[in-house]
Amino acid sequence: MTLLIVGATGTLGRQIAKRAIDEGHSVRCLVRNFGRASFLREWGAELVRANICYPDTIKPCLEGITHVIDASTARMADSLSMKEVDWEGKVNLIKACVEANIEQFVFVSLLDAERYPEVPLMQIKHCTEQYLAESGLNHTILKPCGFMQGLIAQYAIPILDNQTVWLTGDTAPLAYMNTQDVAKFAVRALSVPETHNRTFPVVGTRPWKAEEIIDLCERLSGRTAKITRTPLGLLRSVRRIAEFFEWGWNIADRLAFAEVMSAGKTMSADMDEVYQVFGLDVNDMDTVEGYMQEYHARILKKVREIEYEQEKVKERKKKKRSPFRSSSNASKN
Repeated sequence: MTLLIVGATGTLGRQIAKRAIDEGHSVRCLVRNFGRASFLREWGAELVRANICYPDTIKPCLEGITHVIDASTARMADSLSMKEVDWEGKVNLIKACVEANIEQFVFVSLLDAERYPEVPLMQIKHCTEQYLAESGLNHTILKPCGFMQGLIAQYAIPILDNQTVWLTGDTAPLAYMNTQDVAKFAVRALSVPETHNRTFPVVGTRPWKAEEIIDLCERLSGRTAKITRTPLGLLRSVRRIAEFFEWGWNIADRLAFAEVMSAGKTMSADMDEVYQVFGLDVNDMDTVEGYMQEYHARILKKVREIEYEQEKVKERKKKKRSPFRSSSNASKN
């Protein structure tokens, strides 16, 4: 098996690459910038420069490849729009894989994408799922809804730094999963025939509301969160303004997605059959509580070490005598 990973520099993609390499697969990563992807080469991956928005660059990347995992998506700061990357780029990639007779294509989509046709990102993900299913490619579609890694910047760090935690509307409970665990499903799909031409939710053990995560962070850090709520109507107004400007299209699309997260509808799914098909054990997966406990223990230990070093420096400064004072005392003697 030779594997091409698309989106390998992203939060999820890098974990998929690491997992595949650790399991002994021959891994090639399609990247746009070798500088940003140097860590993948250090792990043992082969790097190829290409851009799925430019079809002519994809074909050489697929030479000798048997399987593809696509975990790519447009970044908010990209010069290319979400439609160009997540729709047109994916169509280019799928067409190239059909021509290259790829044995299996694993696509990372979004949970409940079909339920929100008014949200650009969700609509595009669902359309890509349909296009992939109709392409004739042997495929597996995985549908996560939220990554634990995002909780650090959104909740843990602001609370630790005494900064504001921003909440919008009635935040939806999400069944967050560690990207390392999502990667287990993505790589396992390559070797389990029962996953072929099927779609699976890939979510955590239970949904968490924002308030529950904040309570958890407060308990683990011993600090109180400063919470500011932004009305959902204001978020919608900002999105409409952003839609007027070309530079704001990606921002507007992401804000539309944020509205879904702020609508209060639970995003979770039953995973019993999924674990059975993939041959994985739910007890081997991280929980939000365990993940956040590990993070806070590591950070607070580092804070204590820094504070200890600072105290040592202060003590040394107190003990250090001025050279002028020493020479003055010596002349008197």
